[in-house]
Amino acid sequence: MNIDSHQHFWKYDPKRHGWIDERMKQIRKDFLPGDLKPHLDSNQIHGCIAVQAEESLEETDFLLDLADKHSWIAGIVGWTDLAASDLDLILDQNSKQPKLKGFREVLQSRDVEYFLRPEFIQGLKKIYQKGYSYDLLIYPNQLLDALQLIKKCGENRIVIDHLAKPKIKSGIWRDWKKNLKPFSEREYIYCKLSGMVTEADWKNWTYEDLIPYMEIALELFGPDRLMFGSDWPVCLLAGEYEQIFEIVNTFTDSLSNSEKARISGQTAQEFYQISNFNTGYGPLVKE
Repeated sequence: MNIDSHQHFWKYDPKRHGWIDERMKQIRKDFLPGDLKPHLDSNQIHGCIAVQAEESLEETDFLLDLADKHSWIAGIVGWTDLAASDLDLILDQNSKQPKLKGFREVLQSRDVEYFLRPEFIQGLKKIYQKGYSYDLLIYPNQLLDALQLIKKCGENRIVIDHLAKPKIKSGIWRDWKKNLKPFSEREYIYCKLSGMVTEADWKNWTYEDLIPYMEIALELFGPDRLMFGSDWPVCLLAGEYEQIFEIVNTFTDSLSNSEKARISGQTAQEFYQISNFNTGYGPLVKE
């Protein structure tokens, strides 16, 4: 099974999607399942994980509604305020939503005091107790602080989005690798091969620019804890879906069939606990 572990849907609203600034005019419009499905089909990708792009409870409901209508949306990573006083009620209300797999906040825009608050830590523990995972969206300079958060929450499923956004455009990687390594030493932490082209030069990136970062991710996490994600439609700022898919597909051609299958979908299936989801395709492996 091949899974795109990271993509987004939205009905564009300039107030609710204020992060889409003037540089991003090409994604200032609606992106819905009918726009994504042809790309999945053409690349033999069986399903996807839709990840929150807006910080509101309505966002989670919006994504769950889409998932109910489209069986190939295999899972949802929603949003909730982990420090909210009514978190228990919110989790109870969603307890019968099998496609709700985990949660995410946009921690890249927060300081360390925000996510090391006792209320936030307690909220993260609560979602773990309910069986959910957590997507960690941070920048490289937040890695050491985020590690302190993880140490306080026990051994629970967490995935680092977009390789923690290394500075690909400037070619800087040594400190990023050093600070990412402690995460990889914890077997319950995974990583997404996603979001790379938008951390590179949007107009002039090359495949060779991305290789060192993929090689480091593979070295640290191995194929059993790496998963492909397109970051569509954000990726359109720097490349078409097919280009993004081909980056990881080409990189994994040097691996064994089983290792390639892990990164192309099996790791995501395991991490997000996706079962009974079969569209009839086999894994994308070398002939």
